[in-house]
Amino acid sequence: MEVKLRRVYEPASSDDGKRVLVDRVWPRGLSKDKARLDEWEKDVAPSTELRKWYGHDVDKFDEFTDRYDAELREPDRAAAFDRLRQLAGDGTLTLLTATKDIDHSQAAVLATRLRDST
Repeated sequence: MEVKLRRVYEPASSDDGKRVLVDRVWPRGLSKDKARLDEWEKDVAPSTELRKWYGHDVDKFDEFTDRYDAELREPDRAAAFDRLRQLAGDGTLTLLTATKDIDHSQAAVLATRLRDST
């Protein structure tokens, strides 16, 4: 299983495999054609409340990860995560996000959980 992380604003690469946006909100200023997505799995994204609480404050990342892990056990998010796991099992999966700090994002948490789930 190969899971990659990439900003959705970066050009698509031939080695991306399946490209899945994992943000709840559509990226500002990006057309659907330019995004070159295979899927938009917004149900796997953190809740609006958690996203606003976190505010991309790196000092809160560990707590964000714990809270997000709890949310990923909720039925709708768990089903969306299972869909990502299925896609990753079929080949390379690239998780896309608009977040500038990709290493401290929900996409990074998802990638870690997907890699750990094999």
